[in-house]
Amino acid sequence: MKERICQQQERKTVMMGCWMLNESVSVVLALSWLGVNLYLFIDTFRWYGEEESFFYTRVILGSTLAWARASAVCLNFNCMLILLPISRNLISFIRGASICCRGPWRRHLDKNLKFHKLVAYGIAINATIHIAAHLCNLERYHLSQSAEADGLLAALSKLGNTPNESYINPIRTSHTNTTTELLSTIAGITGLLISLALILIMTSSTEFIRQISYELFWYTHHMFIIFFISLSIHGAGRIVRGQTPESLLLHNVTFCRDHYAEWQAAAQCPVPQFSGKEPSAWKWVAGPVVLYACERVIRFWRFQQEVVITKVVSHPSGVLELHMKKRNFKMAPGQYVLLQCPSISSLEWHPFTLTSAPQEDFFSVHIRTAGDWTRALRKAFEAEGQAIKEPRSLPRLAVDGPFGAALTDVFHYPVYFYWICREPSAFEWFADLLLSLETRMSEQGKTHLLSYHIFLTSWDENQAIHIALHWDENTDVITGLKQKTFYGRPNWNNEFRQIAYNHPRQHSSLCS
Repeated sequence: MKERICQQQERKTVMMGCWMLNESVSVVLALSWLGVNLYLFIDTFRWYGEEESFFYTRVILGSTLAWARASAVCLNFNCMLILLPISRNLISFIRGASICCRGPWRRHLDKNLKFHKLVAYGIAINATIHIAAHLCNLERYHLSQSAEADGLLAALSKLGNTPNESYINPIRTSHTNTTTELLSTIAGITGLLISLALILIMTSSTEFIRQISYELFWYTHHMFIIFFISLSIHGAGRIVRGQTPESLLLHNVTFCRDHYAEWQAAAQCPVPQFSGKEPSAWKWVAGPVVLYACERVIRFWRFQQEVVITKVVSHPSGVLELHMKKRNFKMAPGQYVLLQCPSISSLEWHPFTLTSAPQEDFFSVHIRTAGDWTRALRKAFEAEGQAIKEPRSLPRLAVDGPFGAALTDVFHYPVYFYWICREPSAFEWFADLLLSLETRMSEQGKTHLLSYHIFLTSWDENQAIHIALHWDENTDVITGLKQKTFYGRPNWNNEFRQIAYNHPRQHSSLCS
């Protein structure tokens, strides 16, 4: 019993070590992002809680001033980051040009969408805090104009009623409808637009909505244009105001706050003057927005480039193989492209891994019918049966890419390929590719680089008899490959143990 417990603990330790090895960069990046957010929030919160120029503002608003401003800074920071992970050409440039981005580091660049979602959650959280804090601020502004307000609070709220005075309270009377007043300001209108855009973008980004209507997801996601324009001018209203630097020199807050009744008469306590801070959100997002605009220009330019379809093959199991040519197209193993068929949808782009070799004069993809778009594509190419149109009469395709993936460096290391399918027919479309690869590896003397394992998880009695009768043949009865098919599911503990035994001093990565 003790030996078994020790083995289990050792296995857990090894698994944790492997996870840290594979995910260390992602964990460090996520913790760094969280750390910067916490630093910005705490630092800004403390500044607005202690800054002398906002002392009188804190008299009216209390701590919600700091909550609103701290969340605003974090919101700006995350809005600066949100567009960078979805700039595919920028990521490809970093992958190819950066000296420090080699080996395992490149694999983490393919987790760009996960980071994009993480930043989006940060935007949602800080936006919620910002909205809640300003709703409280608006109510406190209104209450400070009520008849119950007295003392310094009443004196501050009355500022601006006479000439040569600047106001600190944007709500001028107790009878003002705060909602109407808010929606008559730049901050109120843009804040409403930002909130609505964010809600629509977040709710339509769920997996459920994307599967039901990808176009709804695409349309609502492009409300980011409204979001960023509104964000850039949101602070132009300057509703939250602080004491001006000139006024601080003449008006000693520490002394004059207790002599508010003498502000009009005492020379040593002139009436304080207030102004709003200049909007700063645009400074945070200007750079990323320009970069993303360049990204969209590149995508549009690639969309306009001609793609020649040279060959269409209909494979069993609903798989469509397309061979294409495009001017100045260069690829590497493991890269992928995004395809669009304007006759099906002028909005949808779908990623597919390139299945051709870099030295060939064409590039190809294998597309399995798995949804509405792929089903429509197969129908557009009349591949329901075996009859295929002439290439010149086929629908137009647009290609964006290629983009690098983690498999770009795959042939630098031994590769163990596991393919698990439920039905024998599922092997048919890919068996030809494996056979071609098997032959080519053998000719080049590189059979040691690729070790593939095929597993069939379901079969009937007739198939079992057929398999048993042909078991001693040189090639597999199902795939026609030299590597025999295994039956049932793999025992991953045994498989990983064998890989570790074969390569005792190498680190392994898992791609699925």
